[in-house]
Amino acid sequence: MMAPTWLIECEIEPRFRRDRERLCDALARMAFEQMPFAYSQDHRTGKVILRVSDDRYLDLIVHRLTHGHRLELSIGAREVAYRETLARSTEIDHTHRQQIGPTGQFARVKLWLEPNHRGAGNEFASAIVGGVVPEAFIPGVERGVESAWRSGVRMGLPMVDTKVTLFDGAYHETHSSALAFELAASAAMREGTASADVRLLEPIMHLEVSSPSEFVGSVIGDLNRRRGQVSSQETRGSATVIRADVPLANLLGYSYDLSARTNGLGRYVMGFRTYAFLPSRPDPDDFRPARGMRA
Repeated sequence: MMAPTWLIECEIEPRFRRDRERLCDALARMAFEQMPFAYSQDHRTGKVILRVSDDRYLDLIVHRLTHGHRLELSIGAREVAYRETLARSTEIDHTHRQQIGPTGQFARVKLWLEPNHRGAGNEFASAIVGGVVPEAFIPGVERGVESAWRSGVRMGLPMVDTKVTLFDGAYHETHSSALAFELAASAAMREGTASADVRLLEPIMHLEVSSPSEFVGSVIGDLNRRRGQVSSQETRGSATVIRADVPLANLLGYSYDLSARTNGLGRYVMGFRTYAFLPSRPDPDDFRPARGMRA
């Protein structure tokens, strides 16, 4: 599976309003140096969202801002790029009907929603025959489906690895349009996923840790506590290399913990492995996704 570009984000803002421009100038210079991060700013509040692929880059960026550029910052919690997906298939029949003055909007869509293979991404298909939905309106259906994929349908997170097939529908000679079918498809996605068991996915990272042999037991025990699955270990000189797959949410701050466990001698590299079902099903009313992780 291709890794999302940014897996972690953090909200920062200058403690003094006068430093907003200085903060943006500093970030622009760091981006010009091709540091691996992205950022966006709310010009009304002055808050900045930093996005990175590795927790350590946030530490580096914040260190450079506070020490190199002498900025005092308020730093928010670090957030992980969770995703939504379907756990089972469902069929939905939705009719969009709206009267606007003397004219109206009408569109009926029948969609088949199903899980796609992990890593396959989202897929839209049309199985319309006989012109029950005119060809000119099918792109509108696809746009409505894609809108739901981007915004999520239950917890406000982007959807991945789902397949949606338009297999039937109806239209009105006067009141149907591509927009009406777009609105119908978007509403159908929200309605249909209620019965399709929307689940939360979390990013899993592949971790390769190098540690002096005397600390291996402590390192492996710590990985197990982080819900890691150790796959192998091998000796390289006086060090042992441990390979494991670990949920990213359990790796925030790992560089500090590894250093403490190995007297500063431990090192690691990590890369995105896959998305996997979160073990527990969160209540969407209690789940607060990061704003920047929705796009």
